[in-house]
Amino acid sequence: MTIYTATVIDTSGIQPYIFGSNRLRENIGASYLVNQATGAWVKEALGALSDALKKEQSANYDIYIPPERTSEAPPKIHQDPRIVAELIYTGGGNAIAIFHDRTYAIRFIQILSQRVLHEAPGLTLSVAHQDFDWDETGSLFQAVQQLRHKLEYNKPPKAPSAPLLGLSVTAACNSTQLVAIGMSDEFGAPADDTYLISREVQHKITAVPDSNDRLWRQLRTVIPKELPYEFPTDFDNLGRSRGESSYIAIVHADGNSMGNRFEQCGKGKSNMEYVTAIRKLSNSVNHAGVSALRSVTQQLINSIADHDKNGKIISGKLGQFPLNQDEKTGRYYLPFRPLVYGGDDVAFVCDGRLGLELAALYLEAFAQQTDFEGRPFSACAGIAIVKTHYPFARAYALSEALCGSAKTLIRNETKPTQQSALDWHIATSGLLGSIGQVRQREYQSAQQKPLVMRPLWLSHQDEWRTWEGFKHVTEDFVAGEDWKDRKNKVLALREVLRQGGDAIEQFLNVYKLDYLPTFPVQNGLEKTLQKSGWVNEHCGYFDAIEAMDFYLDIAGRNP
Repeated sequence: MTIYTATVIDTSGIQPYIFGSNRLRENIGASYLVNQATGAWVKEALGALSDALKKEQSANYDIYIPPERTSEAPPKIHQDPRIVAELIYTGGGNAIAIFHDRTYAIRFIQILSQRVLHEAPGLTLSVAHQDFDWDETGSLFQAVQQLRHKLEYNKPPKAPSAPLLGLSVTAACNSTQLVAIGMSDEFGAPADDTYLISREVQHKITAVPDSNDRLWRQLRTVIPKELPYEFPTDFDNLGRSRGESSYIAIVHADGNSMGNRFEQCGKGKSNMEYVTAIRKLSNSVNHAGVSALRSVTQQLINSIADHDKNGKIISGKLGQFPLNQDEKTGRYYLPFRPLVYGGDDVAFVCDGRLGLELAALYLEAFAQQTDFEGRPFSACAGIAIVKTHYPFARAYALSEALCGSAKTLIRNETKPTQQSALDWHIATSGLLGSIGQVRQREYQSAQQKPLVMRPLWLSHQDEWRTWEGFKHVTEDFVAGEDWKDRKNKVLALREVLRQGGDAIEQFLNVYKLDYLPTFPVQNGLEKTLQKSGWVNEHCGYFDAIEAMDFYLDIAGRNP
């Protein structure tokens, strides 16, 4: 019998920590600190534990951390008595490690917690320990599953906060309302946007350069150094065209059935086989997410107009829209900024006109990746398109809800499928109620039929409610012979769709049209759609009309 201790580390309340600010640089820094707290800092805390034990006990204690980019590494803790701790894996905002003794696990958490308190104030870690017998087949897998359930269901609710913030007259941080410790420009924020900040915000701001370095390391292969681009740290630099477009898109994408994959990779395996399998799966998931982001970035770079033979931009434009430019350096801001990445759970922000297209491109690229056993991945995405200074936390919560709506479409599929899906909402004003309540209240025809066909399958040979169909119809409204440069006609159709019934037929007669725009379906539904506008209680055209000003095909298929 060989008793070890398994430790699972997770983060609590990261949504408000990362997305609670309306300043992009704070979101960027917060995301980086979360990544560090469950990644690099975990490894460094294990190293610090080993060093401390060597000094205290004059023994050659060691730890084992599998080499990065090596997915085949088997566990070593059971083979070498000098190894007191081994990192199983880190990824997706959590980490798992095993220890020779529970006291070592507790000391490791103390070291890690002190660093988080000092360098990421405001971030909360959740930790659980459980002993298991290494010699018993499947014991580590069972221990990890039980620990995950403990963390999921026993996370303490956040206590009502009534801290003693200051006995004297104090100034409050603009972002957190905590006691301010200085001005933002003292810690690296631009001088033209100076505001009071707390210690939490200070560390978020000072983490921005490191976050930028990490992002460039991940995407350097698709952005050559000679190209004058940089990622924005301000929402206003995402591509906002003053007087024309002042919207951003928040995209949240999440892999399908990832929990089941991690659970299945441990069933029926020995502890050694389980550790090896979970490392392989974790690495393949991380690789898939980053590869998909690289693909999106590459396609975005390729769509920016006109480089000379040395890579210099001749005209910094994306389609007909100019890119924002740094007045000091002359570099162009990409209208796209990844915030959370490194696994199947991805979040990025971009110009509002790019949200739908980039989300679909990400899903397509992610679906081309496979896990270590060759099984393809799939994911769902939610896209919230909002005014540039809309409360960011609410916009992100909306994107999460929309992603959940797309996942519901997948779950309701009668046949098991590895399909992807997406859903979106364009909030031109405030949002009152859940997305379901909004659609029930605002997106119903006079006959109480849904005006939207969302959520959509990314692609599906047996369905007409697909991204391909949406694109085809939208492009027809933008550039089709019957609709190009006739926006009043398109808007008239939108109002007719609200009336439903005979109004569609009258519209076709008035405008001397035989059909509405075509759908690329071959199952007999296309004629029904083109004549009535509806199939199976869903309208096929309202989504496209609403999204015309928020859809930019960066592949250049639109004239």
